[in-house]
Amino acid sequence: MTGPETLDVARDAIWTIVLVSGPLMVVGLVVGVVISLVQALTQVQEQSLVFVPKILAVFATMMLTLPFMGATLSSYMLRISSRIIGG
Repeated sequence: MTGPETLDVARDAIWTIVLVSGPLMVVGLVVGVVISLVQALTQVQEQSLVFVPKILAVFATMMLTLPFMGATLSSYMLRISSRIIGG
């Protein structure tokens, strides 16, 4: 395997990671910002208040995007295995 092929595999892996984890990270960020704004407006500074809504939102998003994540990871595995078989 040459240098450009290695970089191509690494770039493909990083792009797959971004595609799979992106929706979960965005939902976690949005829920965290919304809860922080609510805390700032109501002056309730409870640290544990952020965790439960964020965990529930990320879990719900993961359940909704699970088919997409599975298909993305499966196509990545097929691309890698075809590179291995092709030599």
